[in-house]
Amino acid sequence: MSYFQRLIMNTLTFVALAVLLPNMVHVESILTAVIASFVLSILNGLIKPILTVISFPLTLLTFGLFSFVINALMLNLTSYFVGAASFGFSSFGAAILVALIMSVINMIVTEHHIEKYSK
Repeated sequence: MSYFQRLIMNTLTFVALAVLLPNMVHVESILTAVIASFVLSILNGLIKPILTVISFPLTLLTFGLFSFVINALMLNLTSYFVGAASFGFSSFGAAILVALIMSVINMIVTEHHIEKYSK
């Protein structure tokens, strides 16, 4: 999946989750969702690898479940940089739930993309 497609997928996921979970996820506008998606991609490229290496023992002990906490941290950092008034989560638990949902959506889209182009 290309970078642009991933940005669109994350943007649509943010907007959909803001509609489906209005008490947990706040997205002011579609432009805010695009900016948040872009900021998240930058943070995932720069900071997430460092956190992943540092937390590897804990991730190993939890059979990979700690990776959702790292993803939630990335989402909270995104909220901080975009501005909590225009993009944010009601709690850290909400950020973990959004990280879980985004992982499932990413897995489904990536699997479909692989099946479509592997034939």
